[in-house]
Amino acid sequence: MNNSVNCKIYGDVMLITLDRPKANAIDAITSHALGDAFISFRDNDNLRVAVITGAGDRFFCGGWDLKAASEGEAIDADFGPGGFAGLTELWDLDKPVIAAVNGLAVGGGFELALAADLIIAAETAEFFVPEATLGIIPDSGGVLRLPRRLPSAVAMDMLMTGRRMAVDEAKHFGLVNRSCAISELQDSAIEWAHQIAKSAPLSLAAIKSVVRNTDQMDLESAYKVMRSGEIKAYQKMLNSDDAKEGTMAFSEKRAPTWKGK
Repeated sequence: MNNSVNCKIYGDVMLITLDRPKANAIDAITSHALGDAFISFRDNDNLRVAVITGAGDRFFCGGWDLKAASEGEAIDADFGPGGFAGLTELWDLDKPVIAAVNGLAVGGGFELALAADLIIAAETAEFFVPEATLGIIPDSGGVLRLPRRLPSAVAMDMLMTGRRMAVDEAKHFGLVNRSCAISELQDSAIEWAHQIAKSAPLSLAAIKSVVRNTDQMDLESAYKVMRSGEIKAYQKMLNSDDAKEGTMAFSEKRAPTWKGK
């Protein structure tokens, strides 16, 4: 971990804070550090949910560090095993991630937020992908994820013009789940994470894996894939002690004790 990526543990929740003044922009070194943080979270059985946020109240993340680019960092540089920002291509992360967007989510910063499962944003946050105005495209997920998360015409408008989307519009389209005052953002995100962490970890993993493997299929095909035995996280959940524990705890009117197996 480098000084630009700070991690704190709150019980079963990891808070990852990107701290690179002035814009929390990401170069290849920082991307690797973020990847290390997400992989550490993935591999720690005691951690259930991660929250990714930015330091300060101006930028969540300013995207790719254009200063590094001007000094020779290639657009297709090695950004680490999780892709840009450590998360955009971390396909085997079956634990929930919340993006707590504290300010501007620009370009790759927006793509980082899109790679999370859920987004809570400060009321002053804005989202935009200006890459087309810079002669490139948002290829760390923007051109792929935005058309899946927004109506096509809205996504194409944002991609082609780089226009900004405020929180109210993002909530209208379901891109942002929740919003709050920036002073409440971190606490609200961690509280939400703890709420999610009360669910069975194997169930959360199965949900992410089933959705990831079927979200572009027609319903009949999706059912066939889910029932085929090909989705390992789903099969593991079905045959787990936790699946038995959940029903037993319900019948005994007590809180379940999840073991993740």
